[in-house]
Amino acid sequence: MKIKLIRNATLQLNYGGRTFLIDPFLAPQGAMPPFPNTPNQNLRNPTAPLPVDPEHPAEADAVFITHLHPDHFDEDAKAVLSKETALYAQNEEDVEAVQKAGFTHVHSFQNGVDIDGIRITRTPGRHGSEEMTAMTGKVSGLLFEAEGERSLYIAGDTVWYEEIEQTLASFRPEVIVVNAGAAQFLEGGPITMTKEDVKAVSEAAPESEMVAVHMESLNHCLLTRDELKSYMSGSPTLHIPEDGETLTF
Repeated sequence: MKIKLIRNATLQLNYGGRTFLIDPFLAPQGAMPPFPNTPNQNLRNPTAPLPVDPEHPAEADAVFITHLHPDHFDEDAKAVLSKETALYAQNEEDVEAVQKAGFTHVHSFQNGVDIDGIRITRTPGRHGSEEMTAMTGKVSGLLFEAEGERSLYIAGDTVWYEEIEQTLASFRPEVIVVNAGAAQFLEGGPITMTKEDVKAVSEAAPESEMVAVHMESLNHCLLTRDELKSYMSGSPTLHIPEDGETLTF
């Protein structure tokens, strides 16, 4: 298994002999305004450069989109990806939205999919407090399993709550990717994992390798890599990759 952090939550995953692109966010640095009603209104998004060729972002046999927020599937991704690319979205509503962008091979992973012996299961998420989800909407995570590979859980845009704990207990994933950054609006609290949430995941799955992403690329993500590294010091199983870095498990 190789996990390349491109930027934010965008991953290139080599798994079970296939290559997947997760949550493509391909806009050049500063191309988008700051998210409204958030901190750091002086910063344009994305706040970090794209460390790959935007015209050829990543080789992929299939693309998975955990939800349709623009930092997970943006206009640049819609323009660059081949319209014949196999895309998988979290439910039929999102499938229809992706199809409207001109893509012709779009499927739902709501009930799980099998790609050449690789089983991908949808997992639940909650994009902030229950009150905030009226604005943030439905989100999903992904569980990858294949013979000869360690199981991989990509939690997606979620905070720590009981269903994440249940997912960890049920599947016991060997590698876990969490979207940290403590993204938030001016009201309502964090909508992605805080340093405390990352620690809760680590304590619930102490034998798992962890990868923290979704940091230092958006104006409303307040948790930095250095702060998380300092808070989690002494955790040998936590990896905090830089943009463009590849981890091998």
